[in-house]
Amino acid sequence: MDVHSRQAQLFPVLTPLQIEVAKRFASGEPKTFGPGEQVSSIGDRQVPAWLVLSGRLDVFGRIGSHSETAIVSHGVGHFSGELNQLSGRPAMAASRAGHHGCVAIPFDATHVKALIIGSAEVGEIIMRAYILRRVALIDTGNSGTVLIGHDGKSDLRALQIFLSRSGYPYVVVDASSEGEGHDLVERLGIQDSDLPVMVCPNGTVLKKPTDAEVACCLGITPELDPEMVYDTAIVGAGPSGLAAAVYAASEGLSVIVLDERSAGGQAGSSSRIENYLGFPTGISGQALAGRALNQALKFGAEVALPLRISEMSPPVPGSRRDGLINLRTTDRRAIMARTVVVASGARYRRPSISNVSDFEGAGVSYWATPIEAKWCENRDIVVVGGGNSAGQAIAYLAPKVSRLHLVIRRDLADTMSTYLIERIAALPNVVMHVGCEVASLSGDASLLAVTIRNLKSARETEFEVRQLFMFIGADPNTGWLCPHIATDRAGFIVTGSAFDPFVEQEVGRAALALETSIPNIFAIGDVRAGSTKRVAAAVGEGAAVVSQIHTALGFRDGDRNPPAFPEPSPPPN
Repeated sequence: MDVHSRQAQLFPVLTPLQIEVAKRFASGEPKTFGPGEQVSSIGDRQVPAWLVLSGRLDVFGRIGSHSETAIVSHGVGHFSGELNQLSGRPAMAASRAGHHGCVAIPFDATHVKALIIGSAEVGEIIMRAYILRRVALIDTGNSGTVLIGHDGKSDLRALQIFLSRSGYPYVVVDASSEGEGHDLVERLGIQDSDLPVMVCPNGTVLKKPTDAEVACCLGITPELDPEMVYDTAIVGAGPSGLAAAVYAASEGLSVIVLDERSAGGQAGSSSRIENYLGFPTGISGQALAGRALNQALKFGAEVALPLRISEMSPPVPGSRRDGLINLRTTDRRAIMARTVVVASGARYRRPSISNVSDFEGAGVSYWATPIEAKWCENRDIVVVGGGNSAGQAIAYLAPKVSRLHLVIRRDLADTMSTYLIERIAALPNVVMHVGCEVASLSGDASLLAVTIRNLKSARETEFEVRQLFMFIGADPNTGWLCPHIATDRAGFIVTGSAFDPFVEQEVGRAALALETSIPNIFAIGDVRAGSTKRVAAAVGEGAAVVSQIHTALGFRDGDRNPPAFPEPSPPPN
């Protein structure tokens, strides 16, 4: 994004009339700050957005433990903050009153969302600014975290992928190079065995961190109230889960979305989805997921990533919490909900190659993101698979690599959309290996060669490549479910009228179309038996399940939850 060309949208100035509209949604009275007074610090939680009424509010960023960098000086009519103001997550930037002080009015997370929803005009301005500001932080590197490691190593790449898919800004410092990387390693007393290292904006240093440790340090994972009872808990933040969250939250339901990784699911790793309605030039899976996540946050959904659900207990009649479904995470957090939507999708299928796990993240990938694409530049690679996911990856990777070997068991026409087949046919550096499979992998710390076997002749050919992409299908992600939920032979969740007698006995009504064998637990998207494995279909099921949740909860006209957001104060006479 060209930051300079979009300054008016990044830092819009509200008109006097728009300021008066916004003030009706404020969470407090105007506050006066003296010259240079600290308003907020990097890492503070629940930092309000501030609407400047007079003076200036200066904003500063910091990368890791480096010194502060000026980002912007907000004047009268400016609204501070970025996407973290919608969720109360730790601030990515610090703010201080200008040389002559400032007067500003606060908006906490609840009231920011109330303003965005309650005033279409002002809300659109602020939401656009918040999204663009996050993009600018990522593009310019003015604030965020520092990753230190050896370029191309699997553990460093895993951290990059997690932060990228979480929409969190970062910079990478190569520990192998002289200069800043070498100096930083020495200054922090880091040993080679400690790498990769992450330096958080608050100065905390993490050695070889897990995704969960990264999320905790950066405040990506929220603090959950164990006594909170949600109208619905959605397990899975792919297209179906995010669609359900957007529609449920927009209709006043209390919603929590949980996922063991980041938003987007398998679709989030798609380099370009070109047959999704409304995007004639296509859209990346990560961009689509990011927009959906922001919509869910805007309407008040709580998003908890990365949290893995390890247990789900169905309602126990006659218990103290009769009718509630209990979820428990691997780190022993408890979540209670009146309904649960299982949108956990599918896990990438691994090939039956004995040593494939030795090279996962070190040459073997199940997705194609810009991070892998950069590592593949001007090299030979192998792609296995004949579905649309493989086709999208080929169209994305082929222009960047020297030669792309495509390994498929049968003709592409049997498994891939026509537009992708035509695009691949026009790529001069794609070599087709039809009726073949990957026989073996070889290397030391990373992948060095792939052997391809012809299924008819059994002839084997070895290719020196450093990267292998596998798109050979997926298996349902249902290992965490309670055993009473019915699945088909392949492990996909069965839903619908087959369970009418049991559901009617339990709750006095027929089973709903997306309801599982346990009342008030629903399944949508790729994890559901009989679902169409397409992004648009998953989104449709996410929207459809919300009306069924209302039915399950017994909602009727005039019998709904109170408004999710505070009402604005009346305009002055």
